[in-house]
Parts: sequence; C-alpha cells; structure tokens
Amino acid sequence: MGRITKNKKASLEKLEKSKIYSIDEASELVKEITYTKFDASVDIDVRLGVDPRKANQMVRGVVSLPHGTGKEVRVLAMVTPDKEQEATDAGADFVGLDEYIDKIKGGWTDIDVIITMPPVMGKVGQLGRILGPRGLMPNPKSGTVTMDIGKAIKEVKQGKIDFKVDKFGIVHTSIGKISFTADKIRGNAIEFMNMINKLKPSSAKGTYVRSIYLSSTMSPGIQVEPKSVVD
Repeated sequence: MGRITKNKKASLEKLEKSKIYSIDEASELVKEITYTKFDASVDIDVRLGVDPRKANQMVRGVVSLPHGTGKEVRVLAMVTPDKEQEATDAGADFVGLDEYIDKIKGGWTDIDVIITMPPVMGKVGQLGRILGPRGLMPNPKSGTVTMDIGKAIKEVKQGKIDFKVDKFGIVHTSIGKISFTADKIRGNAIEFMNMINKLKPSSAKGTYVRSIYLSSTMSPGIQVEPKSVVD
C-alpha cells in the first residue's frame, strides 16, 4: 500500500466519512482540501440511472456556465474564406480550412474546440478517426457545426461546454477553477445540474441522479446531496 502524502492526509482529515454535503458546503470544502501549487480544475461527476447502451437513454447536451470555466479555450474555426474575418473577429485562435486539414492529418491537435459550418463538413468528416477519439469532432448537437460562426466562438470562449454520459452512466466535466470563489463554483454546479435534469430521458426508470461528487484535480471527492443542487 502506497504512503499517504502529507497533503492528502490533511485533505482527508477535513472530510467527514460517509457525510453527504450540501452544494454550499462542498463548494467551500473543495477549496479547503486542495493543496496544489497550480490553479487546479474543479470537476463534477454525476452518476445517472440510465443505460447508455440504449439510444433513448443517452444523455448529451451543452450548457453555458455563468462564471465560465476559467480555462483559456483554444478554438480552431474551419471555415470558408468568406467566414474567416467573422471567425477572427470573434476570437478564434486558428482560422482556415485546407491547411488545417493537412496539419491535423499530420498529427496536430493542439486545440480544445473545433467550430465549422455545414458546407465543409464533407471535408472535416474525413478527420473523424483522428478527432473522434480526442473529443474534437464538431457536432451540430453541441453547436459546433453552424453558420453562425461568430456566435458559436464567443459562446465557447465565454464558458459553453458540451458533455455526455459515458458507458458507465457517469457524466464527468470541469466546471471551473479552484481560484474561483465558492459562490462561483456553486453557481456553475447548479447551472450544470439544471441542464442534466432537463435532459432526463422519458424512458429512464427509478432514481435519475444517483450520486454527485465534487473534486479538484488532486483532491478527494466530496459527495453532494442532489436536492441541494437544484435551482
């Protein structure tokens, strides 16, 4: 058994075993039990009572976090020449099409989000084997395939995230940074959970939200009372 580090021991001492915390308490506590020297991400893990193997129980969506993610999002806009200026003005980090298709084929994926438009999806689609496993493939459902390029880029830059349930029935995403105030962490968590609840499949039976855990990059998980994360 590995030795418990001093910081991990200090974190565990602040957690009451088997206690389920309110989102107010958890938002404060996650800051207290994080000892990283860098600005760690704040993550939320939600176990849902769904069977992701069934198409009618797949939970996937997008949400704009009111306080942003705290992360600098690198956006590639793969657009036609007439949309390049719009993408640049909206804050895209990289703008182009054919040259970036070649770069990605060569192994370049130093980006967080790709936004493109329906007329060029035929070209972008050939990158599916590279982009798909990295979660970078544009998708109309997540708002990353659109003719309103400028709006899509601004929303992503301001804190719009997309998420989906994994094969174990868990949705995992980052909702901020440990440098955020507890109120901002709480606000983002509530907005995220509001969207999760809106997306409840009609075919899901029994308890929908089974458990919620809040943690930072290097902290233990804090179990959160689902009823406390309802706006």
